[in-house]
Amino acid sequence: MRLTILGCAGSFPGPEAACSAYLVEAEGFRLLLDFGSGSLSALQRYVGLNVVDAILLTHLHGDHILDAVPYIVVRRYAPDGPYPPLPVYAPGGAPDRLANAYSLDEGVLDDVYTFYGLQPGTFPIGPFEVTVDRVNHPVETYGVRLEHGGRSLCYSSDTAPCESLLRLAHRADLFLCEASYLDGVDNPPDLHLTGREAGEIATKAEVGRLLLTHLVAAWGSEAMTHEAALSAFAGPVEVVRPGCRYEI
Repeated sequence: MRLTILGCAGSFPGPEAACSAYLVEAEGFRLLLDFGSGSLSALQRYVGLNVVDAILLTHLHGDHILDAVPYIVVRRYAPDGPYPPLPVYAPGGAPDRLANAYSLDEGVLDDVYTFYGLQPGTFPIGPFEVTVDRVNHPVETYGVRLEHGGRSLCYSSDTAPCESLLRLAHRADLFLCEASYLDGVDNPPDLHLTGREAGEIATKAEVGRLLLTHLVAAWGSEAMTHEAALSAFAGPVEVVRPGCRYEI
């Protein structure tokens, strides 16, 4: 598997990064995990406009889904289009949420996206074995585990500490984990992780490598987040950036 970071900013685009969007490839199949604000630009810069084979949206907050809206125009009105409907795996409210964001007068997206509702369990997407489970966030949100060829990637999505994330991350080769907040700040409960908490989960889950994402540049410190994760996890730790690629 190969992971490409398209966007990694938390809550809103930062000065150097779009919001969450991660492309995972195997056997020529490209699965997009989340499609946050600004990431359509990064998709064109680092991979290509029309290369996506399926999309998985972990939850319906804008910083994880909103560039699926302008992507409607790409697929519906391309000079060599329209393109076939693209599979989208998402919480149940996704069709209405995206349709309303696109246009109140053009609320049907069946020509662009074929929606499949997420629920906890394991299922195939292309060559990947995909396992999702609910994690600890105010809206219906799913952590994701992808397996292929004996290798595994876990993506936390947005979450506070929870047992389901530990299960998804168990002995994953690569753990892509949010680290939105700094320790010692008055963080709301059941919302996000700190770097230290991401490191603690990585240690308990016995992962191979920890990648930190979803940092909020305007409110935090990349250096402090990285140091906090290193204090709790003895393995390799890195803060991701747009354009970074990882072989798994």
